[in-house]
Amino acid sequence: MSKLKLAIGLGSTCSGCDIAILDIAERVLELVDLADIVFWPTAMDFKLSDLEKFGEGEIDLALYHGTVRTSEQEHIAHLLREKSKAVLAFGSCACFGGIPGLCNLTSRDEIFRTVYKETPSTDNPDFVTPQTEVEVGKFKLTLPELYDEGKALTQVIDVDYFLPGCPPPVELIEKLIPVLRGMQAGELPPKGTVIASEKTVCDECPLRKENKMIDRVARVHEIIPDPERCLLEQGILCMGPATRGGCGARCTKALMPCRGCMGPPPGVKDQGARMISAIASILGVEEEGQMSEEEVARIIDGIKDPVGNFYRFTLPTALLNRKVR
Repeated sequence: MSKLKLAIGLGSTCSGCDIAILDIAERVLELVDLADIVFWPTAMDFKLSDLEKFGEGEIDLALYHGTVRTSEQEHIAHLLREKSKAVLAFGSCACFGGIPGLCNLTSRDEIFRTVYKETPSTDNPDFVTPQTEVEVGKFKLTLPELYDEGKALTQVIDVDYFLPGCPPPVELIEKLIPVLRGMQAGELPPKGTVIASEKTVCDECPLRKENKMIDRVARVHEIIPDPERCLLEQGILCMGPATRGGCGARCTKALMPCRGCMGPPPGVKDQGARMISAIASILGVEEEGQMSEEEVARIIDGIKDPVGNFYRFTLPTALLNRKVR
């Protein structure tokens, strides 16, 4: 069979997803045996013109990782969609908006004001900020525009498949190899396939669950947890009940709470709302009706930064997905 053509594009990203691809170790040889990598600017000296030269649908599979944050990143996403038979959102940022998507809590103007004016180490009396057009000698250059919000890939182009995680676990990335073999034989997975588990992280977690209620929410540094009991039932905010499995619950096995990077489980639209519901179901206080407002406030105040905890990876795709002024 002829080799496939594989493209790997990126948006606003830490490039941890690029490193994760290399973390499949010697199996990367199977990957390159199945497909020629025709675009991967992080790893090799590819230019945008290299992507533009392909015909419509000439690339078999495109992976895109990162949040769509600039006009250039959106242009690359549209090019990959046009040039590829199938597009896969790779990693939490592409799937749900990711950590860069927390920019939706503020605005571009506020970010510029903080970064280029208000920080103690900034010396910028004229408040010079990035521009979309600059003149260099007799040349005028057009530069990418920073958008006022971050978007998941699905909010920009049609996406065929999803591989979540921050970064995706190696054991899930390895599943791309049989997917490529199937594509080579003309067999494509159903559109919308998520390469992950159909269960939650809680279902994969080995810690003992006792269905106990809690009367406080603690931060991870405030208590020494029982190494055999469910972290959430010990009052530590863990996103396991509202997060898709497939990662092997590696964080909770190390007694660190799940952060939610695999996104919502099947059938759940809003990960944060699901987690708030889970917290409400176990936050029980005896004689709650007799509690003072101060005592109720103390319990609620135990949940620090609700948006940052419940929507750390999924804010752009949440039902309420940005702050509006």
